[in-house]
Amino acid sequence: MFMKNKLFGVLFMFFALTASVMAEDLRFVQVDGLGYSSGENLDKIINEVNRLKDVSFVVFSGNNISKPDKTSLEAFLKDVKKFNYPVYIVLGQKDVNKPKGLSKADYIKLLSKNIRTHKKIDNPNYVFEKKGVVFIVLDGSKEVIPTSMGYYKPDVVNWLDQQLAFNQDKNVIILQHYPIIPPCEKESRYTAKPENYLRVLAKHKNVKAIVSGHFGVNKEMDYKGIKHISTADAPVYRIIDVLDCTGENPEFWSIIK
Repeated sequence: MFMKNKLFGVLFMFFALTASVMAEDLRFVQVDGLGYSSGENLDKIINEVNRLKDVSFVVFSGNNISKPDKTSLEAFLKDVKKFNYPVYIVLGQKDVNKPKGLSKADYIKLLSKNIRTHKKIDNPNYVFEKKGVVFIVLDGSKEVIPTSMGYYKPDVVNWLDQQLAFNQDKNVIILQHYPIIPPCEKESRYTAKPENYLRVLAKHKNVKAIVSGHFGVNKEMDYKGIKHISTADAPVYRIIDVLDCTGENPEFWSIIK
């Protein structure tokens, strides 16, 4: 009996250690509301982030430039190239304005021309994968009459539904500018008609977190099994660590810098 118990203990420790070794963590950095007009705030972020270790990517989650014109966007993208890590871009209400000469198509074209990670991305809604985790970027901005109220159109929500079904066996993190669950009371910034989006989330069990900004506040909430992370405007930025990122219940730890 003693030998059996001892053997069981050794096997238990072996499997526990093996599971610990196999568990993988993932780190990324989120910047929201940069409102780029000069490189001062961005240079500070670049210098600090480039000193970090094990960063999988940096995401700019909307309101990346101060005004929607090609000159501002090109200057922003030129500086973004200074990061040592891959960069992904999300649109906010200050990024596009078709009547003023910067449509979503124009924005995406400049991204694909200037940012390596966007070379093959031809849509503001897109998917990429890091360490077995699927990241879905959702666009809730308006290009014809931009307002501070986001709106995820029915075709965007349907596309999200399809992507979640396709990736049902993988953990998913959604990156967007406009929160679907408001982090504070600012009615003019609420997301319009969120019910269809919420119904899609309720259908699937693979969404582990939704990372957004827009409200200018730092807040983390758990809502129906999903972590909702909202980040204030730059020069503040958030370092997000996903522990056991492919496990059934990954843990989210973040630091505001």
